[in-house]
Amino acid sequence: MNNKTKMFLPVLLALAIILGMFINSFFQPNSNLGVFKAPAISASHKLDAVLDMIVEDYVDTVSASRLVEQAIPAILKDLDPHTVYIPAEDLQRFNEDLKGNFGGIGVQYITYRDTVTVVRAVEGGPSEHAGILAGDRIVKVDSIPIIGSDLTTEFIQGKLKGPKGTGVKVQVVRRGVKDLLEFDIIRGSIPVASVDVAYMINKELGYIKVSRFGATTFHEFSKGLEKLKNEGLKRLVVDLRGNTGGYMSAATNMINEFLPEGKMIVYTEGKSQAKTDYVSTGRGDCQDLPITILIDELSASASEIFAGAIQDNDRGKVVGRRSFGKGLVQEQRMLPDGSAMRLTVARYYTPTGRCIQKSYSNGKEAYNNDINMRYVHGEFEKRDSIHFADSLKFKTAGGNIVYGGGGIMPDVFIPVDTTGYSNYFRELSRKGLIYRFAFYYVDEHRDEMKDFTKVEEILAYLKNKPLIKDLTNYCQKAGVKTNKKGLKHSLKIIETQTKAYIARDLIDDEGFYPIIRHLDKTIDYVIDMKE
Repeated sequence: MNNKTKMFLPVLLALAIILGMFINSFFQPNSNLGVFKAPAISASHKLDAVLDMIVEDYVDTVSASRLVEQAIPAILKDLDPHTVYIPAEDLQRFNEDLKGNFGGIGVQYITYRDTVTVVRAVEGGPSEHAGILAGDRIVKVDSIPIIGSDLTTEFIQGKLKGPKGTGVKVQVVRRGVKDLLEFDIIRGSIPVASVDVAYMINKELGYIKVSRFGATTFHEFSKGLEKLKNEGLKRLVVDLRGNTGGYMSAATNMINEFLPEGKMIVYTEGKSQAKTDYVSTGRGDCQDLPITILIDELSASASEIFAGAIQDNDRGKVVGRRSFGKGLVQEQRMLPDGSAMRLTVARYYTPTGRCIQKSYSNGKEAYNNDINMRYVHGEFEKRDSIHFADSLKFKTAGGNIVYGGGGIMPDVFIPVDTTGYSNYFRELSRKGLIYRFAFYYVDEHRDEMKDFTKVEEILAYLKNKPLIKDLTNYCQKAGVKTNKKGLKHSLKIIETQTKAYIARDLIDDEGFYPIIRHLDKTIDYVIDMKE
């Protein structure tokens, strides 16, 4: 042996002995060797073992897949409320709003008198190209009747929706035409708008309503901004009320339009996620445009990122009521069978360092009931019913005090407005009669109104019509007797809502929002705001 071999021989012998002891430990699990215990079975292997035992040896035959579907939600139930399992059959529906499109024939419809009735064919969509008209009654799809009092939304959409490029045969009844009309339609990609409307409230103030943050939101928002600039935009209000969030990237791209270079928009951090900063690039076109953000108790997630970035950077006013309080970031992870899990991987923080996630320590039921408890405690009516601990206090660069924990508190609080509410109005609303009457009215007067394209034309047409008399007669036939006192008290709300729904049936949200805003005290405040 050479000297090197002699030197390493004891080391090699020691390693051989240790390896032998390690291998032997697998065959003697009760060994007292301590360090060389058999490796503990992992939690995932334990679940697999339990499942295998049940499938192989349980007294009755059971479905392994069914057990798994039941087990996954049980595993997730004690995590945060936003970590959720999505079965494969539900995944497409879950993703449609955020993707910005779905496969279908391209109609907006209402189930009216037990029949699927077309409100309008989507512009440029398959149904419009095929010749489907507003007011058509769809009675059969691929020879399957879709009429009756037991129609469900799931059943109807299951027949009308489908993969892009697939064919469907639709039979309709059309007023004034004796025979059934049959259309062969090839399903297309139908857009799902996330920006409801962009219009000028007056000569200077522009309004954009964003209903969700999806894949196409930034493009839609930019298009709306450009439209308003061409119409003389000097001040902007972005309405995020009721917007429950979506893609964070859509929100950060939108915020970037309003901030100079180097400003923090938001940052995220989690146990397995390093701190990630999202900072403005300075390439936005609206850095000097006065902006106001509207939020309420249903504004969540990406909406709160938007409002928090504007507020913390002293860039504009946030107006409304305290937001929902969702400061958790989810990633959608696909599973082998086509199902998915939306897993919370980080928290996000506003530029001042606020985490606005409300507590979920009392369980999901209490978490989901939080909004109701806010109402009970009077938070929707009075700002001073809301209390924040001093430990949640933060200060912006401009010296403004803001708070973390439980949502974004607006700079200007606007209580919920119940002026003009009556039991009569509540009953009409509960039964959806104002909305249904609006469609009935348009359907009855379609030949006279079909060419209207502007709100002013619709209002001029309705001005001298006995609209309220027609409405109350319709509601009485539907089983709601006219309450003259309640009608008088709620007349402005009922009349405005009726006109707004009629306008929506004719020209979509471009008609609805300019009319319904006359009931909106928050918009009234913004109109009167000084820069």
